[in-house]
Amino acid sequence: MDSRPLSIPVILGTTRKGRMSAHAARFMLGQIEKRDGIKTELIDISELPMPIDDAGEAIKNPAFSEKMALADALVIVTPEYNHSFPGLLKHILDSCLKEYIHKAAGIVGVSAGPFGGVRVIQDLIPVIRELGLVNIFWDVNFGNVSKVFDESGNLLDEAFVSRADKFLNELIWMAKTLRYGRDNIALDS
Repeated sequence: MDSRPLSIPVILGTTRKGRMSAHAARFMLGQIEKRDGIKTELIDISELPMPIDDAGEAIKNPAFSEKMALADALVIVTPEYNHSFPGLLKHILDSCLKEYIHKAAGIVGVSAGPFGGVRVIQDLIPVIRELGLVNIFWDVNFGNVSKVFDESGNLLDEAFVSRADKFLNELIWMAKTLRYGRDNIALDS
């Protein structure tokens, strides 16, 4: 059995001021930190240098690329903006390619409305697949997010603890399975 800790960073996929998604990202980070054998960190895309005069690997940030290369899975926390995901999130995700291949991804949708980011998740899944990530089949949906967290980011609805637990159980299983495959099973060409 592999004794290396799993690396599962949480990506906060918005740069807007006053973003309630930050509460959801910190909550997910805290839930991961409770797990043994996992290292995690919050990657806030608002803190990454993002040139906008080019795209793809031409804007690759070496520190972000290294974190993606070391990651076994990703938790992507994204708000729903106009039925989809933030453009800057895609801009940053597109800066890496080979770093994502055969790694697990789970999406956490955040919405001010009642649908909990369902539309952002449905729009992000094809992107996740195209990047080479393997999306898990559970999501966490924070609908009416201002009623889920208070202004300081304290959780107001304890039901999200069990929802996050179910999501993380699946993500960790997939991360272990895919790590085993990357390490032990040759990809026939």
